[in-house]
Amino acid sequence: MNLAEDIRTVFEKDPAARSLPEVLLCYPGLHAVWLYRPAHWLWESGLYFPARLLSHLARFLTGIEIHPGAKIGRRFFIDHGMGVVIGETTEIGDDVLMYQGVVLGGTSLEHKKRHPTLGSGVVVGSGAIILGAIKIGDRSRIGAGSVVLQEVAPDTTVFGVPAHGSRGGAPGRAQLDHNKLPDYCSEEMRRVQAQIDQLKKEIVHK
Repeated sequence: MNLAEDIRTVFEKDPAARSLPEVLLCYPGLHAVWLYRPAHWLWESGLYFPARLLSHLARFLTGIEIHPGAKIGRRFFIDHGMGVVIGETTEIGDDVLMYQGVVLGGTSLEHKKRHPTLGSGVVVGSGAIILGAIKIGDRSRIGAGSVVLQEVAPDTTVFGVPAHGSRGGAPGRAQLDHNKLPDYCSEEMRRVQAQIDQLKKEIVHK
């Protein structure tokens, strides 16, 4: 457990962080990750009940539910965090940024891989829901409030219900620019209008 690295991650990904005491005492996302790690160790050691009990305590204290069976990489940061749910077979890479209300949920009752896999450098906006054993590629961005049911290629932005894809991921510091999403509806309307204009031209020339 690299506590110093976790603290640096908070300062790097949240411009509101101003002091070490503030980060240590006022960041439930950080506390949830720190409590997840011993719970995950217990889970991997076959001590399932103590693992679940510790994760339940973490949920009570932070409002963030991380199943101890989930696998999470380094420098994972949950900003604000209230209402985040991360399911048992979820896998999360390094340098992932996640906001409040996110659900990484399962779509099967079978005892198998049934939750999402997030690649490294992914950013997931507030209230986004990602369901099933699907892969979210490296450096992808999931727009706030989106519902993602299909795999997402690396360096892609998805948004909407259900989510639609567009080029452009979230490399490096661009993770914090998760508000800069394409306007899918406007793009579709422009395409429809262009088709109508073309049809009008064809009718006039007949």
